[in-house]
Amino acid sequence: MTRRVVAIIFTAVVISSAIVARAMVSTERENIQRANRMSSEEAKKLKSPVPYTKESINQGRNLFARTCTACHGNDGKSQVDVVANATDLTDPKAFGSGTSEGEIFRSIRDGAGDTMPPFKTQISKEEDMWNLVNFIRSLWPEPMRPKLQ
Repeated sequence: MTRRVVAIIFTAVVISSAIVARAMVSTERENIQRANRMSSEEAKKLKSPVPYTKESINQGRNLFARTCTACHGNDGKSQVDVVANATDLTDPKAFGSGTSEGEIFRSIRDGAGDTMPPFKTQISKEEDMWNLVNFIRSLWPEPMRPKLQ
């Protein structure tokens, strides 16, 4: 074999090894995320430590504008052109992962379904996630919304 052929083979082996190693790290990261995901039963029992107030809703609205509008739109109706099929947040019947405050919190923190990623690294304070839960619930039709405190 010529040196050129050996160099090509060597390069192909190095690139293949790098691809396999990266895939293994990605799979390991996904397994860790799944292991740390809150169960549905745990989420249903979870109660917000942040009261449903105008102040909390406004703080959640600001966070929503920065982190959620790309997929869910400015109004939460998800009528934006995205790759993922984002949930219409104004229609609780469309929520595939539950509508209790704990289930919404879990969807934000841990991700939901195949398309919503976890936001626990982008939103580091749990209080901010709860404010976001309160804002999302404020988008619901009047009879379904919690009462302001």
